[in-house]
Amino acid sequence: MTSAYLNRISTAVPPHDVHEAFVSFARSQLETDNRRGAIFERMVERDGIDHRYSCLAPGGDPGRGAVDAEGVYARGEFPDTAGRMKLFEMHAPVLAARAVDGLELGEDRARVTHLVISCCTGFSAPGLDLEILERCGLNSSVERTVVGFMGCYAAMNALKLGRHIVRSEPEARVLVVNLELCTLHLKETQDLEQILSFLIFADGCSASLISAEPEGLALDSFKAVLAPQTEKLITWNIGQQGFDMVLSGRVPGAIQETLTGRAEEILAGADVRDIGLWAVHPGGRTVLDAVERALRLGPDALRASRDILRRFGNMSSATVMFVLQSMLRDGAKDSRGCAMAFGPGLVAETMLFRSGR
Repeated sequence: MTSAYLNRISTAVPPHDVHEAFVSFARSQLETDNRRGAIFERMVERDGIDHRYSCLAPGGDPGRGAVDAEGVYARGEFPDTAGRMKLFEMHAPVLAARAVDGLELGEDRARVTHLVISCCTGFSAPGLDLEILERCGLNSSVERTVVGFMGCYAAMNALKLGRHIVRSEPEARVLVVNLELCTLHLKETQDLEQILSFLIFADGCSASLISAEPEGLALDSFKAVLAPQTEKLITWNIGQQGFDMVLSGRVPGAIQETLTGRAEEILAGADVRDIGLWAVHPGGRTVLDAVERALRLGPDALRASRDILRRFGNMSSATVMFVLQSMLRDGAKDSRGCAMAFGPGLVAETMLFRSGR
């Protein structure tokens, strides 16, 4: 059976660092509630994030005036879902093209046979798939698939689909794009769980190439682990004023409980000590802490994930690809790895991989 390899990864973020601006806005939502305000301040101190990027340029005083420089997200007049989707149609293709261009495909553009896109933060038709074909000079005959609304673990499913394609069609070259504009769904609210989501989510995009050429990371196997009776802990619904997220504070505990004692199952019989590379989706500092405790990992095992969280925040489906890119850049050799991401269900989607020689 043909093996599939993740040959290259490129990433891109918008130009606007908005972490401090979004913290100021979120803080202003709680200024009359001392108890919840104190909880928020503790989370700010412990979130492990220094930078997050958005397609929205921050306004001059996001704590009092419009959040963005264009005034689209003005106090009391945040855009409805239709308005946010117009912004998605404007900004998403530009960011996607930047990520694909970073792969430096050159003449190999003509050899791309399939395009797989994951996204849960915006939709339109004709959509991002056709925009990428045109902007990136791909053949109009490329087979296109969109993995929609699967949340933070969607990259695992996109990679899984790419692996299936290559294993069934050894000459295939699959371009995978994971794009999310999470900040478009900012809310005016005093709901603490929603406000805390402002503290971690950001915009970002990854592009990667999967083929049978033995270069990069070999994609060995995938496994989904469902946490029972946790379906309400992570939800993502289309509302009147953008998409509505629920990210319960119980998520890290549910992840830890679900993963505890299941390392051998997830690692296909291997021991945790056999895994040299851990590419865990940094859904937040407490999520990474939960994985570390559940699998009894060493203090440096999730260093790459914590670094991506610090530098970029949580970019939903794109984030784990940033972690994998950092491992490719570091030139890890002859190592076995495990990638893992979490999302609605609550489900942990996992992938075993090997770095090449």
